[in-house]
Amino acid sequence: MMTAPSMGYDRAITIFSPDGRLYQVEYAFEAVRRGYTSIGIKCKEGVVLAVENKKQYPLAEPFEKIQKIDGHIGLTFAGLASDARVLIDKARIYAQIHRLIYGEPIPVEVLAKRICDIKQAFTQHGGVRPFGVAFLIAGVDETGPKLMQTDPQGSYLSLYAHAIGSGGETALGLLEKMYKEDMSLEEAVLLSLYVLDKTIEGGAKIEIIEAGYVDVKTKKFRKIPISELKKYLSKMREIYHER
Repeated sequence: MMTAPSMGYDRAITIFSPDGRLYQVEYAFEAVRRGYTSIGIKCKEGVVLAVENKKQYPLAEPFEKIQKIDGHIGLTFAGLASDARVLIDKARIYAQIHRLIYGEPIPVEVLAKRICDIKQAFTQHGGVRPFGVAFLIAGVDETGPKLMQTDPQGSYLSLYAHAIGSGGETALGLLEKMYKEDMSLEEAVLLSLYVLDKTIEGGAKIEIIEAGYVDVKTKKFRKIPISELKKYLSKMREIYHER
């Protein structure tokens, strides 16, 4: 019986290790774990995204970590920004094609599946590597508010709340303790900012965070402007300081 060259499974994406692991996929997960913290929270009134977004260079213009895909869908990510850019472009194309063919907005889960189809294909072909990025997708469709997470291996999940990136484990622990399914959209925004405040070194500052949401009434995704975000930060600190 022929065996793979020594440690070949550590270099090639198509070779399993003796214990059934694909190391290149696991390395892609590590790229996600080293990314900036990103948080998503679903409630009865909509879905909120909040992210850490520090400048890579002092003189660089701000890079938007939260991106609109279609009128009713937005997303954020943790991991390699270059990989995210390519998949975000693909997601926008899929959303436009769906509108042209079916005359309706693309369902959130369908979009997540399309992205994951690409990610999964890049785990089983030689000469390529997995995408080192995970997405949190927020949207509202005919089924209501949806929060979807995609990972480097091409899997996706529908979630009530989730956190990815370097502070993901700490943030997820806080969400598990404090999340309530019947919270309002404003409460979800405040909770997301509180979790960021507790996971980012030095706390959540207006210069290094972004937030956005989609609500079930308008079915429109919007980024929260800086002036509005400052008010949310102040209110968050008042409420959680009292506790």
